[in-house]
Amino acid sequence: MKIIMLGAPGAGKGTQAIRIAERYRIPHVSTGDIFRSNIKGGTELGKKAKDYIDKGQLVPDELTIGMLLDRISQPDCEGGYVLDGFPRTIPQAESLKEALEKRGERIDLALDIEVPDAHIVRRMGGRRACPKCGATYHLEFAPPEREGLCDRCGSELITRSDDKAETVQGRLDVYHRQTYPLISYYREEGILREIDGTKTPDEVFSALEALLSEV
Repeated sequence: MKIIMLGAPGAGKGTQAIRIAERYRIPHVSTGDIFRSNIKGGTELGKKAKDYIDKGQLVPDELTIGMLLDRISQPDCEGGYVLDGFPRTIPQAESLKEALEKRGERIDLALDIEVPDAHIVRRMGGRRACPKCGATYHLEFAPPEREGLCDRCGSELITRSDDKAETVQGRLDVYHRQTYPLISYYREEGILREIDGTKTPDEVFSALEALLSEV
């Protein structure tokens, strides 16, 4: 199975992508991991990507797709893979489709983890982190034993800048402008499947398993 994970920031698509990869023994292919691997390995594509990153610029689609195609050409991807973090735009999706068609391949499923914006803001706004030991908590789902204090080291917990409501809403605005149109794109391709992401992670994964068993 060749799968693309879709969903807004904080919808839980990364967590579910990892669980799918483990359950079906296929690689979890994250664009962030691909960038780091190529840059660390000093590949030609990695060197070019690093030039853009060091200048604070976006890595061009052709470079990203080049690294992605190299990754999914590895032997461990012969039985399929789960793409997490790519594509993010319609042009990227079209470029990926064209590149795969040249190899006689195609994406089998695009799985959209559907979560309303308000739910995501509340979910991410409830996160707390320990600046000293790195432990993480959630006020609703995994609260610390003592309010505001880390269970491990007793340090005062903080809200990370990425989890503040205004930051989360900003990321959601970008998602709706750039990435959300992929939902319609893959629906027209006939490979979109939507899952209610407001349930617990275990319930979401059970729904994904049921869906994938039908493929």
